[in-house]
Amino acid sequence: MVRDSFHSRIGFVLAAAGSAIGLGNIWGFPTNAANNGGGAFLFVYLVVTLLLALPALYAEIYIGNQAQKNPVSALGEACKNRLPRFGRFAGKAGLCGAIMMLSFYTIVAGWMLSHALSAVTAIGGLTDLSNWLASDSTLRNLLFTPVFVLLGAAIIHQGVHAGIEKWSARLMPILLLMLIGLIIYILQQDGAMAGLKQYLIPDFTQVTDPTLVISAMGQAFFSLSIGVGGMMVYGSYMQKDKDIGKLVLSIGALDTFIAFLAGLLIIPALFVAQHAGQQVFADEKLIGEGQLIFKILPTLFESMGTVGLLVATGFFSLLSIAALTSTISSTEVPVSYLVEEKSMSRKKATWLVSAVVLTASMVLIAFFEALFGIVIQVLTTIMQPLSCLFYFLVVGWIWNRGNKLTDKSRLSNDKWLWVWGNYLRYVCPILLTVVFVNVAF
Repeated sequence: MVRDSFHSRIGFVLAAAGSAIGLGNIWGFPTNAANNGGGAFLFVYLVVTLLLALPALYAEIYIGNQAQKNPVSALGEACKNRLPRFGRFAGKAGLCGAIMMLSFYTIVAGWMLSHALSAVTAIGGLTDLSNWLASDSTLRNLLFTPVFVLLGAAIIHQGVHAGIEKWSARLMPILLLMLIGLIIYILQQDGAMAGLKQYLIPDFTQVTDPTLVISAMGQAFFSLSIGVGGMMVYGSYMQKDKDIGKLVLSIGALDTFIAFLAGLLIIPALFVAQHAGQQVFADEKLIGEGQLIFKILPTLFESMGTVGLLVATGFFSLLSIAALTSTISSTEVPVSYLVEEKSMSRKKATWLVSAVVLTASMVLIAFFEALFGIVIQVLTTIMQPLSCLFYFLVVGWIWNRGNKLTDKSRLSNDKWLWVWGNYLRYVCPILLTVVFVNVAF
């Protein structure tokens, strides 16, 4: 069977960047920045992205690209000389991680969509419906979560080129244009300049604060969507031995740029809200933290009248698009496995995976208080970092009973490749272990 693939470099970069660019960038990054010194957090985030997150992204894409297979088969092949069963086990753990991510991500994505529609119905004068859409209710979750599952499935079942590549090429430019337009609007409001100053001018006395450093490392690592196999399967759809380094730099640059722009939008917006009389900070920490954008920003937009409601529509539509591009890659992980290893048609595999995700999401909704936070914590603080640590060990130590990159560097007499191979082999596992211990414990 001929594998589907990306037809262009830009298509791959947009799809992979779309996978990385999600609610973690546009929602999580500004919240972390606002809570951890603004400019100081941004500075440390950029440093640790270069030192750790990009190498992890490289390792995941490299394994998929070299194997040209789904994550289960790719890791099984890479580990066949030493740990074949464990390699496949790690790949299947990634499948479970992808399902876990989708189970809560689709719920949160549904919140974004309902808030966008809340603003639209408010403009239309449907006040009661608007208030219900903006409220937190089990019924709302039950209605909007399946909508997002279906949107992702509709794109995935079309295939890599006709579905993932085509829609990523459409959605990513829209996301970027909407983000820039919203930034221009917010920066013209009273109080925005104070937020801009807080965000862009670092206080270098804070950059050695352990809490800030660990927060920035965790954010840099998780915002690139590494550790559940999505980037590995995307790498497998690229022609073998492409310049992975340049592709990773392109993805990382676009992902970091979007996170930076999100900070330019949300942190000044917080100070605009504060200038308008809302209480945003208590003891230099955001009130509500993760629930921030659902409480403070809608109130701010509503106070601006009809223009503010239009801005709210754009803002939550932006977040919905970001969520959709991320869910696509996570869905592709189990779909690719079923298509290649179980000889299932793409259409059947897509709807089967979507049904499993929807079931898992419904369980989370039913037991929201007990399960929602635990699932997110287990995935982001345990499964993802451990998966990436294993990727480093595969590339640096296990593959072909040694370091594939340093072997290649000797054959080509490439000193930079030798340095890079040893960086992945020695430095990255140590750095990632430090992150894991501090974040998980």
